[in-house]
Amino acid sequence: MPTATEKRDSLVLIFAMTFPCVMAWLYFVVLPGVEGGANPVMQLAFGASKFLMALLPLAYVMWFERERLQLKRPTTSGLALAVFFGIIVAASTVALYGLWLSRSPLLADTPGRVLRMVRAFGITTPRGFIAMGLFICVVHSLFEEYYWRWFVFGTLKRYVPVAAAIVLSSFGFMLHHVVILGVYFPGRFWTLAMPFSICVAIGGGVWAWIYHKSGSLYAAWLSHAIIDTAIMLVGFDMIQAHLGPLLWDGLMTTPAK
Repeated sequence: MPTATEKRDSLVLIFAMTFPCVMAWLYFVVLPGVEGGANPVMQLAFGASKFLMALLPLAYVMWFERERLQLKRPTTSGLALAVFFGIIVAASTVALYGLWLSRSPLLADTPGRVLRMVRAFGITTPRGFIAMGLFICVVHSLFEEYYWRWFVFGTLKRYVPVAAAIVLSSFGFMLHHVVILGVYFPGRFWTLAMPFSICVAIGGGVWAWIYHKSGSLYAAWLSHAIIDTAIMLVGFDMIQAHLGPLLWDGLMTTPAK
């Protein structure tokens, strides 16, 4: 018979692994609707979901497993592999887009979808996109490592072998990306959305393994941030023509009298 602790951990893991997917479906599929421009309801749903995801692991661990709350100093353990993996994936992402997908009909509808989502979050200028990109690459990448590697993977590996914990946590990490990529690649679910989602799962698996070996989130966080930077660069290239002049162009342009 499962103990009370095992039942409790199972329930919180099921919730933690499915909640992001449900919320992604809500604020990427249901709430955007068909109108353009800022969408306060979507922004509220997005912010609320991230707040709950940030609060859940911390509150759960503080209440039941306070010994897990240890702030470790940055180390070089796992750093070389993490940076190497990040650079390889980032370079491959930019190359795949620049040499093929940017000119391919496969992405014919994607820039419009990306622009619509960016505007729904109230981003209408290059400066706004850059600020959002910095947030995603620096803050949000750390948030995802905290949530998926430290909490979900860290809890799973107490009950299943490490390999199984890597697979399960990476599958959960992939699920909400399936929803998001399905929105960005309409009509291309099996040719683009699903293959890229599998790549996300593989990345999550590598970061979980690095975290397991190093015992620290710092290396996985850096690797994650490098790859997110490449993704944001691709997104910016898709929609920059619709966001007005670039930052430096705007600074150098003299307003007409």
